[in-house]
Amino acid sequence: MDNQESSLLKDALIRLTTNKLSLFSLIYIVSLVVMALITPFVAPFDYAYQDLSLGASAPSVDHLLGTDTLGRDLLTRMMYGSRISLMVGFLATSVALIIGVIWGTVAGFSGGKTDAIMMRIVDVLYGIPFIIFVILLMVIFGRNLVLLFMAIGAVEWLTMARIVRSQVMSLSKQEFILAAEAMGVSKPSIIYKHLIPNTIGPVIVYATLTVPQIMLLEAFLSFLGLGVQAPLSSWGLLIRDGAVSMEEYWWLLIFPSLAFSLTLFSLNFIGDGLRDALDPRTADS
Repeated sequence: MDNQESSLLKDALIRLTTNKLSLFSLIYIVSLVVMALITPFVAPFDYAYQDLSLGASAPSVDHLLGTDTLGRDLLTRMMYGSRISLMVGFLATSVALIIGVIWGTVAGFSGGKTDAIMMRIVDVLYGIPFIIFVILLMVIFGRNLVLLFMAIGAVEWLTMARIVRSQVMSLSKQEFILAAEAMGVSKPSIIYKHLIPNTIGPVIVYATLTVPQIMLLEAFLSFLGLGVQAPLSSWGLLIRDGAVSMEEYWWLLIFPSLAFSLTLFSLNFIGDGLRDALDPRTADS
């Protein structure tokens, strides 16, 4: 059984590496994450540096991507902004992943009234407008990044729970699950050792597609002034600032938008590649 699983994993890895677009996207995202981690050591200027006498200047040898209206180097701000945007994307996805997998697995395997109650809670939460939810949280608890992660993750887990629930309901009818129940294996053990590991494929694919969605949500919130606040910076905040002065200083909008778009496309390509690689029907194609 272990050899068969190992072989399937190797086949999936081979199919993923033969997808050139997904492979290039994966290299780009890994490079971006590494750059974000080492930004404090390699950024061309200090994050707090500003030159009011310089003001907004076009790309040059000294400032490769130009400067903003306060004379701050745009490349430096984008490098620091990538740390916030990627952190929001990956951490909020992790929150959604943990809550969604546990909630969906318990609901799908329990069935009956437990499943009905848990999924009605999901339906109710789906009906709450996201923006109003975030505004209420910020009014009550104030503005901070941790709250932003929790707010976004607390919304995105709903779809994850539905996906996992449908997978678990299908798996719970399989012979190996019925055999485990007949042998007296406890429900927590069945969930932990059998159900969750067998739903990991669709969960990984959806998680990779959730990261760009969350980064887009963070950018949207920052654009509205509800997200990251100065002096911190994110790509969404840079795009908002660039949109205000796009007619005079085009580089303030173009470069952050290009970086953000390329990252979103790459994450989506990775998700598509993983979906195809983990789909057994592509093995013979």
